[in-house]
Amino acid sequence: MSSGKSDWSAVKTLFPYLLEFPGRIFLSALFLILAKAAGVTVPLVFKHIVDALDGKTVYLPVFLLLVYGFIRFFNTLFGELKDAVFAKVTQRAIRRVAMKVFLHLHALSLRFHLDRQTGGMSRDIERGTKGISFLLNFMLFNIIPTIVEILLVAVILLSKYDVWFAIIICITLVVYIGFTLAITEWRMTFRKTMNDMDSKANTRAIDSLLNYETVKYFSNESFEAKRYDESLETWEDAAVKSQTSLAWLNAGQSAIIAIGITILMWLAARGIVDKTMTMGDLVLVNAYMLQLYMPLNFLGFVYREIRHSLADMEKMFGLLDEFPEVRDREGAKDLVPGAASVRFEHVDFSYETSRRILRDVDFEIPPGKTVAVVGHSGSGKSTLARLLFRFYEADGGRVLIEGQDIRNVTQKSLRSAIGIVPQDTVLFNDSIYYNIAYGRLDASPDEVMEAAKMAHIHDFVVSLPQGYETLVGERGLKLSGGEKQRVAIARTILKAPALLIFDEATSALDSKSEKGIQTELKRISANRTTLVIAHRLSTIVDADRILVMDKGRIIEQGSHRELLDRNGTYAHMWALQQQEEEKISEPADNQVE
Repeated sequence: MSSGKSDWSAVKTLFPYLLEFPGRIFLSALFLILAKAAGVTVPLVFKHIVDALDGKTVYLPVFLLLVYGFIRFFNTLFGELKDAVFAKVTQRAIRRVAMKVFLHLHALSLRFHLDRQTGGMSRDIERGTKGISFLLNFMLFNIIPTIVEILLVAVILLSKYDVWFAIIICITLVVYIGFTLAITEWRMTFRKTMNDMDSKANTRAIDSLLNYETVKYFSNESFEAKRYDESLETWEDAAVKSQTSLAWLNAGQSAIIAIGITILMWLAARGIVDKTMTMGDLVLVNAYMLQLYMPLNFLGFVYREIRHSLADMEKMFGLLDEFPEVRDREGAKDLVPGAASVRFEHVDFSYETSRRILRDVDFEIPPGKTVAVVGHSGSGKSTLARLLFRFYEADGGRVLIEGQDIRNVTQKSLRSAIGIVPQDTVLFNDSIYYNIAYGRLDASPDEVMEAAKMAHIHDFVVSLPQGYETLVGERGLKLSGGEKQRVAIARTILKAPALLIFDEATSALDSKSEKGIQTELKRISANRTTLVIAHRLSTIVDADRILVMDKGRIIEQGSHRELLDRNGTYAHMWALQQQEEEKISEPADNQVE
């Protein structure tokens, strides 16, 4: 259950968005006051009409009837004007909060995004934005005005009739509100459970659908459905309890109101018998009680929904409480890439304190040179790229670009200077053109196509029925691994960065395509500082320097020839890969013979 403190924090977060349109808020409040004033006046006019038509008069109260009609109309008109004027405030607040959450999520570290549950998080944001809309509309313009209206009615009854009318109304209100608050707080447990299970079910559904092929490979449709249904079963149980308890809440509220109205009507009827009240007074009291009954009943509904909205908003605002692990320092300046020399100075790093990934890594990439990093899986190769992009902060040592500590420059300028072709390429669910142009959003169509040609994908794209407008599907699943990789290469070529990183850039390509693209990669990396993270040693034999890593340390470094002459770990890895390639080529040779 949300604590009062967290509820108030959520409400307080919305205040700045309300102040963006002070004029609209003032107009909305004015229309609200006019609507409530008209609403309270209607029963008074109706009383005089009834008294004028109680049989003692012989004329038609035309003026009163016209006034009654006008007041009814203005009651509705001012209410609608209030909603129309305030709509801009509500929708802008939703937009601002959604943008704030979106930007904050992008500001969070890679560590957060590796741990997140996408399906559940998206559902939390969806429910939270809807909760904002309800909270702003109903808390500001329903709860407070309803209380004001109740007080106005009580004052009118107290001034015109016996004090017991006001006393009974106050007692009814206190009992009604106390009952509503107590039951609603109890019911919030069910709502929280529903939200948790809804997010969990959505997470499992999204995860299962994103891994559609894996599910099919292992024929685990029934298993996935069972996991999904487990969350839905708990959600169903909480939903039934929520609905059942709501029925009891509504029944209790109706009983309280019915008792209050009955007592008031008994007092009014006795007043008529005693000649202290007219028939119009009876109608007035009844009209006021009916008029109070509706907002009272609505007040209970609004309070329930506000509590639900606060519960829905709690998780969304909880995302804003997530602390960005990597942030620009105060006074951070833009990186001046220059010739983009790179220096790792005695860098230590660990994702978790119990497992160190990099240990005293120290090397330099001179301007315009290519340095390759090789090593077994888990040796820390890809971590170097993540530290260069500043997805994580080094635990010890420094990473420098052109002599500038990357912790002292803005992340935007740093990442603008670096281009990467990752091992696992994920594309946007959009066209091939969009995915290539993403490398430089202001690029012309000719520049996009030129980048595609350099990445050896242009001919393939133009052969498609829709050409560059072909949709690649979610995560690029409509393309093969090699096609996705070439799109990623084209995107990086288009960016034209000062520093290039190839993280197993040709791992998804066949040998023929690899050789063609390797030529292009050499061309685009010429005169650019380049870091190549490689598994296939044949792709980095021309590197100016090769670093061999093992268990987070650099154990060997030198050129390809120097490392082979040393006859160490690199030479051993080279011999093993040569043997594997010979085994792969043997069947093909035998078939030719």
